[in-house]
Amino acid sequence: MQQIVSKFLAASAAAAALMPAAVAAQDADELARQLANPIANLYSLPFQLNYDEGYGADGEGSRYTLNIQPVIPISLTDDWNLVSRTIIPAISQTDVVPGSTQKGYGDIVQSFFFSPKEPTAGGLIWGVGPVFLLPTGSEEFSADQFGAGLTAVALKQAGPWTFGSLINHIWDVGGEDDGTDIDTTFFQPFATYGFSGGWSATLNSELSYDWISEQASVPINFNVAKVTTIGGTPVSIGAGVRYWADSPENGPDGWGARFTVTFMYPK
Repeated sequence: MQQIVSKFLAASAAAAALMPAAVAAQDADELARQLANPIANLYSLPFQLNYDEGYGADGEGSRYTLNIQPVIPISLTDDWNLVSRTIIPAISQTDVVPGSTQKGYGDIVQSFFFSPKEPTAGGLIWGVGPVFLLPTGSEEFSADQFGAGLTAVALKQAGPWTFGSLINHIWDVGGEDDGTDIDTTFFQPFATYGFSGGWSATLNSELSYDWISEQASVPINFNVAKVTTIGGTPVSIGAGVRYWADSPENGPDGWGARFTVTFMYPK
């Protein structure tokens, strides 16, 4: 995991150095606008690196989580798209269990959104569909249980603003006696402001609530990103901070950081 993080940071630094050779301002602005829409008709490959601390009974634990999040829009008809969004977490943590380090992968979350290709008359962009939790993670980070549920997203884009929310709820469906009971709601309100030259700023929260343990996780994230190019491929590079307004017992606390690199493949 340390090698992954090092490569991620090196790629980010190299890409930042290329910013003067960015895509044309108009194209950069449009790509940044599309990225602000979770169900845009745009192939993309985001890498999102989070750093958090305050884990464990003594609060001395820290964790890196690299989320690999490919987005694949598929045209179904003249009027409808199916947008696949996948989250594959790679995790490295230290002193969450005092004096030890664990590395591995978390469970995959796979969402599908059926979405109209055009906004409504009022400018609303929306999508609904199923969401699945696949128990593909390492022993330390897996629920060892299949999960399934429903997901939805709704947003509006007005001038430089994009604002909306994404929600899902997942229940366990595997029925394994030794698996983790799953009954979890995820809610992500977001607002993005697009500046000229492909710059954007995003404020969001990624609230999750576990109805089994009756505990909430509420990180609040602020991120600034810039669209540029690497080898002719449009790329969005961003960095920001996050603050844990609430978290489960022994969970993260205080401030953290987020770094993003998103490769885009316009149609």
